Amino acid sequence: QLRLVESGGGLVQPGGSLRLSCAASGFTLDVSAIGWFRQAPGKEREGVSCISKSGGSTNYADSVKGRFTISRDIAKNTVYLQMDNLRPEDTAVYYCAGSPMCGSIYYLDFGSWGPGTQVTVSS
Repeated sequence: QLRLVESGGGLVQPGGSLRLSCAASGFTLDVSAIGWFRQAPGKEREGVSCISKSGGSTNYADSVKGRFTISRDIAKNTVYLQMDNLRPEDTAVYYCAGSPMCGSIYYLDFGSWGPGTQVTVSS
C-alpha cells in the first residue's frame, strides 16, 4: 500500500525555520517524484516544490524560491522541505504527494496524499 506521512509542522515566528519530513512506505523514492503542496483556508491547494524520481531535478514555486529547499534521503525513504525565512503568508497545511514526474507541480497530477501537517507563522 502506497503511503506518505508528513511531520515537522508547528508554530514559528516570522523569519524562523522549520523542516518538514515526508516519509514514504509501500514504494521507494526512485520510482516516484514527490511534491510538497500547501493549502490555506479558503484557497486552492498550491504546489510549493518537487523533486524528481532520480533526485536530479528540483522545482520551486516563485513564492518560495531562495527560502525553501527540497531534498531526500534514499536510505530513510524520506523527502524533506527545509523552510527558512518564513513569512505569515506561508501559514497553511502542508502536504506531500507522489507522481511519475514533477511537471508544473499541479495538485491534480499527484496522488497518494498524506494527511498534512500544519505550519503557522505568527508573532
